[in-house]
Amino acid sequence: MKYFVSVNGRDHEVELVDRLGRLEVAVDGKPLDLSYQEVDELGQVIVLRDGKSYALSIEGDASRAAVTLAGHFHDVRLEDERERAAHAAERSATPAAGVVSSVMPGVVVDVLVKMGDRVEKGQPLLILSAMKMQNEVPAPGPGIVAGLHVAPGEPVGVGARLVTLG
Repeated sequence: MKYFVSVNGRDHEVELVDRLGRLEVAVDGKPLDLSYQEVDELGQVIVLRDGKSYALSIEGDASRAAVTLAGHFHDVRLEDERERAAHAAERSATPAAGVVSSVMPGVVVDVLVKMGDRVEKGQPLLILSAMKMQNEVPAPGPGIVAGLHVAPGEPVGVGARLVTLG
């Protein structure tokens, strides 16, 4: 099956084929020799590639996840071929409106907007602290703040609703 994967905003095409119980993986048309093993049911995974092992922590769902590798967060978004076709029209119609969600677990440090504020694309909406780093969460496009779902000091998980833009 073919998947369309965005890692930190960079798009990749991933093809997975199960041949006689062995998973074959190609990324952007290039075959990769790798294997993986789930460590637990909490999203801990070991990936083996070229004789090296990598420990990953994965939190999220089938369409969006926060992946931690060596202490670095990676925002990963996934679509299979059917989902991509179904979402194409939806994305082009209203890309800026809707709910802005957290891409990583953390604690809200500050909310920089209030209800009714007009925001521009890239304008910081709030500051989220994760792994002792403060991250600005930007507006995906122009809009009006129609809902605030968090307050300073509040912990959030991956996919938590932060702000709604209308």
